[in-house]
Amino acid sequence: MNFRPQTALSPAQATPLVDPFGRAISYLRVSVTDRCDLRCVYCMSEHMQFLPRRDLLTLEELDRLCSAFIARGTRKLRITGGEPLVRHGVMTLFRSLSRHLVLGALDELTLTTNGSRLAEFAQELADWGVRRVNVSLDTLNPDKFRAVTRTGDLARVLRGIEAAREAGLKVKLNAVALRGVNEDEVIELTRFAHDRGMDMTFIEVMPLGDVVGEWSQRFLPVADLRASLSKQLTLLPTPYRSGGPARYWQVEQTGGRVGFITPMTHNFCESCNRVRLTCTGTLYMCLGQDDQADLRAVLRSGASDGDLEDAIREAISRKPKGHDFIIDRRHERPAVARHMSVTGG
Repeated sequence: MNFRPQTALSPAQATPLVDPFGRAISYLRVSVTDRCDLRCVYCMSEHMQFLPRRDLLTLEELDRLCSAFIARGTRKLRITGGEPLVRHGVMTLFRSLSRHLVLGALDELTLTTNGSRLAEFAQELADWGVRRVNVSLDTLNPDKFRAVTRTGDLARVLRGIEAAREAGLKVKLNAVALRGVNEDEVIELTRFAHDRGMDMTFIEVMPLGDVVGEWSQRFLPVADLRASLSKQLTLLPTPYRSGGPARYWQVEQTGGRVGFITPMTHNFCESCNRVRLTCTGTLYMCLGQDDQADLRAVLRSGASDGDLEDAIREAISRKPKGHDFIIDRRHERPAVARHMSVTGG
């Protein structure tokens, strides 16, 4: 699948997007599909109903929207899903977007993946300018991995991680903290990552979609995991930031970094520089709010670049100060109705 991308703009032409609270929006997370080859219990229902393909943005439309954001100050672009590597022809999009890296208009093009298809695509990702990937890995136990993902093969993901490292990609592992699942693996996961030169990040599960019952049973504050780590390892403060919401500590014994993302117990909204674009062209200015902008309708109306810029700027003008996630096990209801896989990981 081939398409002709728009001409990339130079960094000097970029006019920043700034929200009502003075935060420059420099990070765009783009879902290229709602489909996934796994069914993680905290991300989607077991019998997920996926979108008709006609509702998805084409690769050309995804390229145009990404380029519009880059022309307006986006410096970091993360491709997500569902599982992005199941999208047919997705490497064509990476190839096209790489022109912004060459020009210097984009600092980083990255990917979040479950790792199941990483062995197949790792070298091609590296060829098109991807230097870092985030891989979801909640457990190193094959039986627990299959239970959490409902269908997953841990060995296949581990092969994908090794293929990425062999291709020269820097890998960061992400584990969702799940009570009764992986709180006893925090040391093992951290050492596994650090022994291979990878950062390890633990993330609090968020109450999205109809998996909220699972959330209320499984929610585990990552402060508990940090306390467990601190009993055996020495965690030292570090100013390192990856550009996202994680706060990192250096592990004295391993030399590696461990990060913690705490949307529930200690939100990081005051410094939020991110917006999320779904595979249908819906722009969410906040993961934890329902307000949205339909950029697909703008694109398919024959909009000019100016019209598209106006729609994007109007949406950013509505970015809220923060999300509304709360910890309340008395009421089994989601903070927002859509699943995480719909918004993009």
